[in-house]
Amino acid sequence: MTSRPAAPRPRKVDPVKVRAALIAQWRAIVDVTARLTPAQLAAPSGLTGWSTANLVGHLAASIQAVPRWLAEPAPTGPVITVEQWANGTSAYAAVVSSIADEMAEAGHTPADYADAAIAALDGVPDTRVTVTRIGPMRVADMLVTRLIEGVVHADDLERAIGEPFPHDRQALGTVVRALADALATRAPGHSVEVRVPPFAVVQCVTGPRHTRGVPPNVVETDPRTWIRLATGRLTWADAVEDGRVLASGERSDLSGNLPLMG
Repeated sequence: MTSRPAAPRPRKVDPVKVRAALIAQWRAIVDVTARLTPAQLAAPSGLTGWSTANLVGHLAASIQAVPRWLAEPAPTGPVITVEQWANGTSAYAAVVSSIADEMAEAGHTPADYADAAIAALDGVPDTRVTVTRIGPMRVADMLVTRLIEGVVHADDLERAIGEPFPHDRQALGTVVRALADALATRAPGHSVEVRVPPFAVVQCVTGPRHTRGVPPNVVETDPRTWIRLATGRLTWADAVEDGRVLASGERSDLSGNLPLMG
Protein backbone atom coordinates (compact mmCIF):
# COMPACT_ATOMS: atom_id res chain seq x y z
CA MET A 1 0.00 0.00 0.00
CA THR A 2 1.34 3.42 -0.96
CA SER A 3 1.48 5.80 1.99
CA ARG A 4 0.18 9.34 1.74
CA PRO A 5 3.00 11.89 1.48
CA ALA A 6 3.68 13.82 4.65
CA ALA A 7 2.46 17.42 4.73
CA PRO A 8 5.27 19.93 4.31
CA ARG A 9 6.64 21.73 7.32
CA PRO A 10 5.17 25.21 7.85
CA ARG A 11 7.27 27.92 6.23
CA LYS A 12 9.16 30.17 8.63
CA VAL A 13 8.28 33.84 8.39
CA ASP A 14 9.97 36.89 9.84
CA PRO A 15 7.55 38.26 12.47
CA VAL A 16 9.08 41.73 12.31
CA LYS A 17 8.50 41.91 8.55
CA VAL A 18 4.98 40.52 8.93
CA ARG A 19 4.07 43.22 11.46
CA ALA A 20 5.50 45.96 9.28
CA ALA A 21 3.69 44.62 6.21
CA LEU A 22 0.41 44.30 8.09
CA ILE A 23 0.58 47.87 9.37
CA ALA A 24 1.42 49.14 5.87
CA GLN A 25 -1.48 47.17 4.36
CA TRP A 26 -3.91 48.42 7.03
CA ARG A 27 -2.88 52.01 6.41
CA ALA A 28 -3.37 51.59 2.66
CA ILE A 29 -6.82 50.11 3.31
CA VAL A 30 -7.71 53.06 5.54
CA ASP A 31 -6.59 55.55 2.88
CA VAL A 32 -8.51 53.89 0.05
CA THR A 33 -11.74 53.23 1.96
CA ALA A 34 -11.81 56.76 3.39
CA ARG A 35 -12.13 58.13 -0.17
CA LEU A 36 -15.09 55.99 -1.22
CA THR A 37 -18.24 57.88 -2.14
CA PRO A 38 -21.77 56.90 -1.02
CA ALA A 39 -22.46 55.71 -4.56
CA GLN A 40 -19.37 53.48 -4.54
CA LEU A 41 -20.29 52.04 -1.14
CA ALA A 42 -23.80 51.22 -2.31
CA ALA A 43 -22.63 49.48 -5.48
CA PRO A 44 -22.23 45.68 -5.69
CA SER A 45 -18.81 44.47 -4.57
CA GLY A 46 -18.64 41.47 -6.88
CA LEU A 47 -18.92 39.14 -3.88
CA THR A 48 -22.26 37.34 -3.68
CA GLY A 49 -24.74 39.30 -1.55
CA TRP A 50 -22.25 41.99 -0.55
CA SER A 51 -22.25 45.65 -1.44
CA THR A 52 -18.96 47.51 -1.32
CA ALA A 53 -20.11 48.79 2.09
CA ASN A 54 -20.27 45.17 3.28
CA LEU A 55 -16.75 44.62 2.00
CA VAL A 56 -15.53 47.73 3.83
CA GLY A 57 -17.35 46.52 6.95
CA HIS A 58 -15.61 43.17 6.72
CA LEU A 59 -12.22 44.84 6.39
CA ALA A 60 -13.06 46.89 9.47
CA ALA A 61 -14.06 43.76 11.39
CA SER A 62 -10.84 41.99 10.39
CA ILE A 63 -8.80 44.84 11.88
CA GLN A 64 -11.01 45.24 14.93
CA ALA A 65 -10.59 41.56 15.78
CA VAL A 66 -6.90 41.97 16.62
CA PRO A 67 -7.15 44.07 19.81
CA ARG A 68 -10.29 42.16 20.83
CA TRP A 69 -8.55 38.79 20.56
CA LEU A 70 -5.39 40.01 22.26
CA ALA A 71 -7.43 41.33 25.19
CA GLU A 72 -8.79 37.84 25.95
CA PRO A 73 -7.01 35.31 28.18
CA ALA A 74 -4.59 33.00 26.42
CA PRO A 75 -6.48 29.83 25.38
CA THR A 76 -5.43 26.28 26.14
CA GLY A 77 -5.23 23.38 23.75
CA PRO A 78 -3.21 22.71 20.61
CA VAL A 79 -2.47 25.66 18.34
CA ILE A 80 -3.35 25.66 14.66
CA THR A 81 -1.15 26.71 11.76
CA VAL A 82 -1.81 29.32 9.11
CA GLU A 83 -2.45 26.51 6.63
CA GLN A 84 -5.03 24.92 8.94
CA TRP A 85 -6.67 28.31 9.40
CA ALA A 86 -6.89 28.87 5.64
CA ASN A 87 -8.43 25.45 5.09
CA GLY A 88 -10.98 26.08 7.87
CA THR A 89 -12.34 29.49 6.94
CA SER A 90 -15.21 28.31 4.74
CA ALA A 91 -17.02 26.85 7.77
CA TYR A 92 -17.46 30.37 9.17
CA ALA A 93 -18.71 32.09 6.01
CA ALA A 94 -22.20 32.74 7.42
CA VAL A 95 -20.82 34.25 10.63
CA VAL A 96 -18.43 36.48 8.70
CA SER A 97 -21.22 37.65 6.40
CA SER A 98 -23.44 38.52 9.38
CA ILE A 99 -20.69 40.59 11.00
CA ALA A 100 -20.03 42.39 7.70
CA ASP A 101 -23.73 43.27 7.53
CA GLU A 102 -23.65 44.68 11.04
CA MET A 103 -20.53 46.72 10.37
CA ALA A 104 -21.95 48.10 7.13
CA GLU A 105 -25.27 49.04 8.72
CA ALA A 106 -23.43 50.86 11.51
CA GLY A 107 -21.18 52.66 9.01
CA HIS A 108 -17.98 51.35 10.58
CA THR A 109 -14.82 51.59 8.49
CA PRO A 110 -11.19 50.47 8.88
CA ALA A 111 -10.28 53.98 10.03
CA ASP A 112 -12.35 53.39 13.18
CA TYR A 113 -10.09 50.55 14.33
CA ALA A 114 -6.67 50.73 12.69
CA ASP A 115 -4.92 52.96 15.25
CA ALA A 116 -6.13 50.84 18.17
CA ALA A 117 -5.13 47.63 16.40
CA ILE A 118 -1.64 48.93 15.65
CA ALA A 119 -1.22 50.08 19.26
CA ALA A 120 -2.39 46.69 20.55
CA LEU A 121 0.50 44.98 18.78
CA ASP A 122 3.12 46.91 20.72
CA GLY A 123 5.07 44.66 23.06
CA VAL A 124 3.03 41.49 22.41
CA PRO A 125 5.37 38.47 22.12
CA ASP A 126 5.16 36.63 18.82
CA THR A 127 5.15 33.30 20.67
CA ARG A 128 2.14 34.14 22.84
CA VAL A 129 -0.99 32.10 22.06
CA THR A 130 -4.15 34.02 21.27
CA VAL A 131 -7.73 33.16 20.43
CA THR A 132 -9.03 33.38 16.86
CA ARG A 133 -12.40 32.46 15.41
CA ILE A 134 -11.05 29.12 14.16
CA GLY A 135 -8.78 28.11 17.03
CA PRO A 136 -5.79 29.05 19.19
CA MET A 137 -2.85 30.48 17.27
CA ARG A 138 0.52 31.94 18.05
CA VAL A 139 0.46 35.70 17.64
CA ALA A 140 2.97 35.56 14.78
CA ASP A 141 0.69 33.20 12.84
CA MET A 142 -2.48 35.10 13.74
CA LEU A 143 -0.95 38.23 12.21
CA VAL A 144 -0.28 36.33 9.00
CA THR A 145 -4.01 35.51 8.86
CA ARG A 146 -4.81 39.22 9.26
CA LEU A 147 -2.41 39.91 6.42
CA ILE A 148 -4.20 37.35 4.25
CA GLU A 149 -7.54 38.99 5.06
CA GLY A 150 -6.12 42.42 4.31
CA VAL A 151 -4.61 41.48 0.95
CA VAL A 152 -7.45 39.25 -0.28
CA HIS A 153 -10.17 41.77 0.50
CA ALA A 154 -8.14 44.74 -0.69
CA ASP A 155 -7.96 42.87 -4.00
CA ASP A 156 -11.76 42.49 -3.84
CA LEU A 157 -11.97 46.23 -3.26
CA GLU A 158 -9.72 46.89 -6.25
CA ARG A 159 -12.08 45.01 -8.52
CA ALA A 160 -15.19 46.53 -6.91
CA ILE A 161 -14.16 50.15 -7.49
CA GLY A 162 -12.12 49.59 -10.64
CA GLU A 163 -8.98 51.24 -9.29
CA PRO A 164 -5.57 49.64 -8.59
CA PHE A 165 -4.96 48.99 -4.91
CA PRO A 166 -1.48 49.93 -3.61
CA HIS A 167 -0.63 46.61 -1.95
CA ASP A 168 2.44 46.55 0.26
CA ARG A 169 4.94 44.32 -1.59
CA GLN A 170 5.94 42.39 1.53
CA ALA A 171 2.27 41.85 2.34
CA LEU A 172 1.52 40.55 -1.15
CA GLY A 173 4.50 38.19 -1.10
CA THR A 174 3.69 36.81 2.35
CA VAL A 175 0.11 36.06 1.35
CA VAL A 176 1.08 34.41 -1.93
CA ARG A 177 3.50 32.13 -0.05
CA ALA A 178 0.98 31.33 2.70
CA LEU A 179 -1.68 30.31 0.19
CA ALA A 180 0.83 28.25 -1.80
CA ASP A 181 1.79 26.46 1.40
CA ALA A 182 -1.91 25.85 2.14
CA LEU A 183 -2.19 24.10 -1.23
CA ALA A 184 0.85 21.95 -0.45
CA THR A 185 -0.74 21.02 2.89
CA ARG A 186 -4.06 20.13 1.31
CA ALA A 187 -2.51 18.13 -1.56
CA PRO A 188 0.88 16.90 -0.33
CA GLY A 189 3.26 15.38 -2.82
CA HIS A 190 5.97 16.23 -5.32
CA SER A 191 4.53 15.58 -8.77
CA VAL A 192 3.41 19.15 -9.54
CA GLU A 193 5.46 22.30 -9.17
CA VAL A 194 3.45 25.48 -8.67
CA ARG A 195 5.29 28.70 -9.45
CA VAL A 196 4.05 32.17 -8.56
CA PRO A 197 6.97 34.44 -9.44
CA PRO A 198 8.55 36.33 -7.87
CA PHE A 199 7.22 35.10 -4.53
CA ALA A 200 6.63 31.35 -4.29
CA VAL A 201 7.43 27.87 -5.58
CA VAL A 202 5.88 24.78 -3.99
CA GLN A 203 5.51 21.13 -4.89
CA CYS A 204 2.25 19.29 -4.33
CA VAL A 205 -0.01 16.41 -5.47
CA THR A 206 0.74 12.74 -5.03
CA GLY A 207 2.64 11.09 -7.86
CA PRO A 208 6.11 10.61 -9.33
CA ARG A 209 8.74 12.95 -7.94
CA HIS A 210 11.18 14.58 -10.35
CA THR A 211 14.85 14.70 -9.37
CA ARG A 212 16.43 16.86 -12.05
CA GLY A 213 15.62 19.16 -14.93
CA VAL A 214 12.19 20.61 -15.65
CA PRO A 215 9.38 18.90 -13.68
CA PRO A 216 6.86 16.97 -15.81
CA ASN A 217 3.94 18.89 -14.29
CA VAL A 218 4.22 22.66 -13.92
CA VAL A 219 1.71 25.37 -13.04
CA GLU A 220 2.72 29.02 -13.32
CA THR A 221 0.71 32.17 -12.69
CA ASP A 222 1.02 35.70 -11.33
CA PRO A 223 0.42 36.77 -7.69
CA ARG A 224 -3.03 38.32 -8.10
CA THR A 225 -4.32 35.43 -10.21
CA TRP A 226 -3.03 32.96 -7.63
CA ILE A 227 -4.78 34.81 -4.80
CA ARG A 228 -8.04 34.86 -6.75
CA LEU A 229 -7.78 31.14 -7.57
CA ALA A 230 -6.95 30.22 -3.99
CA THR A 231 -9.92 32.15 -2.62
CA GLY A 232 -12.53 31.23 -5.22
CA ARG A 233 -12.67 34.60 -6.94
CA LEU A 234 -11.57 32.98 -10.21
CA THR A 235 -12.15 29.49 -11.52
CA TRP A 236 -9.36 27.26 -12.73
CA ALA A 237 -11.06 26.77 -16.10
CA ASP A 238 -11.39 30.51 -16.73
CA ALA A 239 -7.82 31.23 -15.68
CA VAL A 240 -6.42 28.53 -17.97
CA GLU A 241 -8.63 29.53 -20.88
CA ASP A 242 -7.61 33.18 -20.85
CA GLY A 243 -3.91 32.42 -20.27
CA ARG A 244 -3.59 33.69 -16.73
CA VAL A 245 -2.51 30.18 -15.72
CA LEU A 246 0.00 28.14 -17.72
CA ALA A 247 -0.34 24.45 -16.89
CA SER A 248 1.60 21.56 -18.44
CA GLY A 249 1.62 17.85 -17.64
CA GLU A 250 -1.13 15.31 -17.04
CA ARG A 251 -1.28 16.02 -13.30
CA SER A 252 -1.24 19.80 -13.54
CA ASP A 253 -5.00 20.34 -13.26
CA LEU A 254 -5.44 21.75 -9.74
CA SER A 255 -9.18 22.41 -9.99
CA GLY A 256 -9.96 19.58 -7.57
CA ASN A 257 -7.94 21.27 -4.83
CA LEU A 258 -9.18 24.84 -5.32
CA PRO A 259 -10.35 27.10 -3.83
CA LEU A 260 -8.45 26.80 -0.57
CA MET A 261 -10.62 29.22 1.39
CA GLY A 262 -13.99 30.85 0.86
